[in-house]
Amino acid sequence: MSPQSVPSFVFETTRSIVSEPGACTRLGQIMRDLGATRVLVVTDPGVRKFGLTDAALESLTAAGLEPVIFDRVVADPPAEVVETAAAEARDAGVDGVVGLGGGSSMDVAKLVAFLVATPVALDTIYGVGNAKGRRLPLVQIPTTAGTGSEVTPISIVTTGAAEKKGVVSPLLLPDVALLDADLTLGLPKNVTAATGVDAMVHAIEAYTSAHKKNPLSDVLAREALRLLGGAIRRACTDGRDRAARADMMLGALLAGQAFANAPVAAVHALAYPLGGHFHVPHGLSNSLVLPHVLRFNLESETAARAYGELAPIVFPDLDRAGGDKAVSARFADALAGLTEELGLETRLAQVGVGHNHLPLLAEDAMKQTRLLVNNPREVTLDDARAIYEAAL
Repeated sequence: MSPQSVPSFVFETTRSIVSEPGACTRLGQIMRDLGATRVLVVTDPGVRKFGLTDAALESLTAAGLEPVIFDRVVADPPAEVVETAAAEARDAGVDGVVGLGGGSSMDVAKLVAFLVATPVALDTIYGVGNAKGRRLPLVQIPTTAGTGSEVTPISIVTTGAAEKKGVVSPLLLPDVALLDADLTLGLPKNVTAATGVDAMVHAIEAYTSAHKKNPLSDVLAREALRLLGGAIRRACTDGRDRAARADMMLGALLAGQAFANAPVAAVHALAYPLGGHFHVPHGLSNSLVLPHVLRFNLESETAARAYGELAPIVFPDLDRAGGDKAVSARFADALAGLTEELGLETRLAQVGVGHNHLPLLAEDAMKQTRLLVNNPREVTLDDARAIYEAAL
C-alpha cells in the first residue's frame, strides 16, 4: 500500500455512547459523574406530554440532582427560543444540560450548554468554528431515529422569517449519547418514515461529500444504510418492533457520525428553505428533493460511482446491469419509490409549493454555501430552480 492510498483526515465524535433498553435510567449517575448538580432538560411539549421525559427526570432525582425543565422547543427552532432557554438556564444556575427529544431539542440543548458557559451573542457564532470557549456537561437522548444530532457538532437555528443558519464547532459534540430505542416505540408511521429517510440522506450525502470524505465516514455510511434500509419498512409496519427500532436508532447514529465528519450537501441545502417557508418537517423536506438531487448529480462520475456502490446495500435486489450511471439512476428511482411506499408525500405541490414559489426557494437554497460546497457537482441558481421544478 502506497503512502497516498489512505487520505489524511480528522475524525471527531461524541466521547461516549450508551445503547441499551432503558438507557434513560442511567442518566442521573452519568450527570453526577460529569460533575453536574442542577440539570436543565431541554425538550418539547409533545415529548413531555407523552411521558418520554419521565424516566430521565426520575433518574436525575434519584441521583440527588435537581432537574430544571425547558419544554418549549418547537420544530425548526428560532433564535429566540435558544436565547430564552439560555437565559432561563443562567437564571436557574444550571451546571449541566440534557437534550431529550428530536433534532430540534438536541440542537437547542447544544447551544444552551455553550451559551451558558460562554456568554456571547448567538449571532456571533453562526458558521464553522466560531463557537470558542467552553460549554457545560452535555448529554443527548434522541426520541427519533433521524437527525443523528447526538453525535454531531452542528446546531441549526432559524433566523429572521425563514432562513436557517448553522453553528458548527467541536464544542457542540456531547459528552454522552444515550440510545434507548424504547423511546421510539410510540412514534407515528409518518414520523418514523420521514426521520428514517432523513438518516439515509445523511449517509448518502456523507458518502458522496466533496470535502472531508474519509475511510471512517465511508464505513459508517455504508453500515448506517444497511441498518436503515433493512429496518425502515419493518419499523413503519409495526411501530412496536423493538429490533427494528433499535436498528433504526443505531443506523441514525452511525449516519450522524458519518456526516459530522464528511458534511452533507445539496439535498440539505434545497431542503432547508422548504422547512423555513412552508414548515415542512426536515426529514420530509429531504425526502422530497432527494431523488431529484441524485439525478442531477449523476453527471458527476464520482457521484455516479458512489451511488452505484450504495445502491445494492439499500436495495439488494436492484438490477446492477449497465454501469454506474444506470445503476445510480435506478437507485434514485428506488428511493423515490420507497418514500411513496412508506406513505410520505412525494411532490412539492402536496406540501403547498407552487410554481410561483420556486424563485424564492432557489434563491434561499443558494445561501446555503456551507452545504453546497460539499456537493459532488456544482449547483447554480438555475440548477436549484430546475431541481425544485422536477420535484414539483
